[in-house]
Amino acid sequence: MKNFEELGVWKQGCQLAVDLYRVTEKEPFAKDFGLRDQIRRSAVSIPSNISEGKERETVKELVRYLYISKGSAGELKTQLYIAQQIGYLDADVYSDFAVRVTSLAKQLGSFIRKLKGTHAMELADHNE
Repeated sequence: MKNFEELGVWKQGCQLAVDLYRVTEKEPFAKDFGLRDQIRRSAVSIPSNISEGKERETVKELVRYLYISKGSAGELKTQLYIAQQIGYLDADVYSDFAVRVTSLAKQLGSFIRKLKGTHAMELADHNE
């Protein structure tokens, strides 16, 4: 299996976090510390959990952390929706980020299913 730095989902998650940091450093996010920081934490959590799961060196732990990463993507999508609704993100910027987060969540889901299918016996052994 690849190092986490080689995983497309990790790379995309990192780029998403960087792009969101850049957007949220400007007004009106600059003064809304709560929402700004929550968006940043959720965005950083996506690639962070991918790498943490991979570094634990078991498929069971990787799958567990991929689920956490996928959950963070859901949180982020909600936070971006709220930011758009209150006027912090225009429709085009929101749409771009929403598409990227949705795509990333789908890729994480596919990765999880692949791992669970390929390593079903290994995962079953750990559950006993």
